[in-house]
Amino acid sequence: MRVDAFGYQLPNELIAQRPATQRDASRMLLLDRRSGAWEDRAFAELPKLLSGDELVLLNNARVLPARLFGKRTGVHSQSPSRKTAREHLTGTVEVFLTRRIELEIWEALVRPGRKMAVGERVLFGEGELEGEILARGELGLRTVRFCSHNGQSVEENIERLGHVPLPPYIDRPDESSDRERYQTVYAQKPGAVAAPTAGLHFTREILQKIQERGCETCEITLHVGLGTFQPTHSEILEEHKIHLEAYEISEEAAERIQRAREGGRPVIAVGTTVVRALEDAVAKAVDRGGGKIISAGKAEASLFIFPGHVFRVVDGLLTNFHLPKSTLLALVSAFAGREAILSAYRHAVEARYRFYSYGDCMFIR
Repeated sequence: MRVDAFGYQLPNELIAQRPATQRDASRMLLLDRRSGAWEDRAFAELPKLLSGDELVLLNNARVLPARLFGKRTGVHSQSPSRKTAREHLTGTVEVFLTRRIELEIWEALVRPGRKMAVGERVLFGEGELEGEILARGELGLRTVRFCSHNGQSVEENIERLGHVPLPPYIDRPDESSDRERYQTVYAQKPGAVAAPTAGLHFTREILQKIQERGCETCEITLHVGLGTFQPTHSEILEEHKIHLEAYEISEEAAERIQRAREGGRPVIAVGTTVVRALEDAVAKAVDRGGGKIISAGKAEASLFIFPGHVFRVVDGLLTNFHLPKSTLLALVSAFAGREAILSAYRHAVEARYRFYSYGDCMFIR
């Protein structure tokens, strides 16, 4: 299938640059995945649109302030053959964390990357955090080891010194308010470098109303990576190499999902990240055998979901609007049908919905 089949026209002014005044004030396009019919609704109506027996699954990943700005200090003395000329050590270096490898070792994008040799170090803040380039990778990626010099942990220093990693289509610097609004109210597990944006609409009050409706809520964790914003690198969708994302499904969550499926209760995923984690875990459970619907534990999602995928767990999906020709648009097209999704998107453009991370949402059921 050609990537061009997932294109649509979007005026730049519909890309939301800031969140709505209130989290739950977003518009919501309600889409029937069987008929393709849609209705203009409000997100605040979500609780009453549920039947009352659903299992609603949330991604509790917490976004790290993953953009760090520092100064180069050269190469360790143990690497005399790679000494850096003093005139090249001026200017700011940006280190964008993309994926944690070990406790204090990260994969990152480094700018300017061409000048950063293996062994070079960068100091952040007043020197309380230091990063060393350990290896060079594909697509400009570097492996960076961090250490602290002030008694605080590496994670504590990153939290204090880092900037919110707003998506590239938000054309402004991050602001102090983004530290709260580019984070779900139920975020707990740090490690994501992008927000699970469908969850940004929820307030504690909305969650309470969903539970009062009779629905069960449950949390899993998938750490959204930078790959969620990467364009497809092939003209043929199936040839695209999908990025890996770490996730964790607890034994309790797996049991709740098992009970819901066995009881014929609908499973509602809040966000494409939840869909990917669940469907990947189901595929792994099938490979392992043993009769379990879903595998608990930690894993990396390697599943690429595009039209033709057979969904084994998810019955409904709350999701934001996605970029043209993106893997996430392919995922929602697999769930509701490409023509129905693109038709709904055309309506959303005409009706002046707000798009992408800080924008409005769709509820597909």
